[in-house]
Amino acid sequence: MSFEEDDRVVLHDEHSEFDGETGTVSQTMESMFGDVTYTVSFEDGQEAGVPEDALEAADDADADADEE
Repeated sequence: MSFEEDDRVVLHDEHSEFDGETGTVSQTMESMFGDVTYTVSFEDGQEAGVPEDALEAADDADADADEE
């Protein structure tokens, strides 16, 4: 599944301080080999170079919980 800018996603990367957090895709980048990576913005910062397989679409419950 590919993501677009402004999509709400959950990051799954045990090496990231944002692991398990919901954020917003702020930028997509495609390498010359066709691989797409993402920059995801969170409330406390951002994570760049995130591969697609480390992201999951956030459901509405995640979005509602973050706004409270």
